[in-house]
Amino acid sequence: MNISMDELKQKLQARQYKMTPQRQIVLQVFLKQDDKHFSAEEVHKILRDQEYEIGLATVYRTLDLLVELAILQKIEFGDGCSRYELAKATDGHHHHHLICHGCGEVMEFSDDLLETLEAEIEARCGFQIADHEVKFFGYCSKCQK
Repeated sequence: MNISMDELKQKLQARQYKMTPQRQIVLQVFLKQDDKHFSAEEVHKILRDQEYEIGLATVYRTLDLLVELAILQKIEFGDGCSRYELAKATDGHHHHHLICHGCGEVMEFSDDLLETLEAEIEARCGFQIADHEVKFFGYCSKCQK
């Protein structure tokens, strides 16, 4: 989902929120690098490096609001650190993540290879699957060398 500042402003106004400069600059971090997965601390550092005066608490509040508005997605990779990415328009399934134990790089894998397994689970268990999340942990090609 590629969202513009105008669309963000409309979503905010629809929920009785205002477009603040802080909300705008936080979202710009994700719009400029829409394939990245940032922690709140990384967003804060990026903005501070660009000489924006913004507190870490403001970054956290802004990220939480953008998640609530379905503009960002909050994800956990099992390392105790929440990360955020732009929410992508999907047909009910999200992309999968490949997480490197060596360098911590997070890559996306978008092919959904679990459709057959989902159909089997639904047929056997009478369980209607709405979504799934898959994370693969290992070593990227750089760390394997």
